[in-house]
Amino acid sequence: MNIVINEGHDEVEVIINCPKITDEVLKIESLCKGLKNQERLSCAQNGKTYLIDRRDIFYFESVDKRCFLYTANDVYEISMKLYEIEEMFENEGFIRSSKSQILNVSKIKSICPDFGGRIEAMMENNEKIIISRQYSKILKERLGI
Repeated sequence: MNIVINEGHDEVEVIINCPKITDEVLKIESLCKGLKNQERLSCAQNGKTYLIDRRDIFYFESVDKRCFLYTANDVYEISMKLYEIEEMFENEGFIRSSKSQILNVSKIKSICPDFGGRIEAMMENNEKIIISRQYSKILKERLGI
């Protein structure tokens, strides 16, 4: 892979030249799209487009092949796929909490063990989120428990 950077342009433009589209190329594209709106994400609610600050996001959830972003009081639809969100937020305090959910660890108020190795997380807005057994160990590690 070659990387060429040319200074002196009015705006940043990324052009990917490749023999064929591979997983690596798609990851680069996803990363570039994520950097485009670093602080805020574009999402929709009731036919309107909103820009939501990343720090206000409690969790993402995939339902019926649609992805939603949850804040303290609202729910918005986001056009990204859950795996794209996971890649974009992997170093920003978000973890996978179940097959269909990605959770902002910094918005957790308390945690409590649940049946079968699961964890119940109480969010700052008093919403309860279940972390599946498969991902509970990752959460404990992230919290230093």
